[in-house]
Amino acid sequence: QVQLVESGGGLVQPGGSLRLSCAASGSFFSMKIMGWYRQAPGKQRELVATVTAAGNTNYADSVKGRFTISRDNIKSTWALQMDNLKPEDTAVYYCYLVSRVGDYWGQGTQVTVSS
Repeated sequence: QVQLVESGGGLVQPGGSLRLSCAASGSFFSMKIMGWYRQAPGKQRELVATVTAAGNTNYADSVKGRFTISRDNIKSTWALQMDNLKPEDTAVYYCYLVSRVGDYWGQGTQVTVSS
């Protein structure tokens, strides 16, 4: 059974930073694409950022220049460094894994940007 465990959410003031981490465990054999999605109240889940095992990254336009995704293939972890946070970044953030044997989601972690 594959499990993704997120950490690092919380409350931060506008302009602040947070770092989200995701750790994968179980029999997923290899990671192909790792990513982060978010869902704000009343809105659809949207892509935030992805990174491939080779290190190629992709970002939503709304976070380019502020967020950075990284991964550690050996430790089966990936992270999202979020800087210059804005109130519109408030959402539940989910980590996501595409592996050889399937796609998996984390349970979600709340990020709230408010003064």
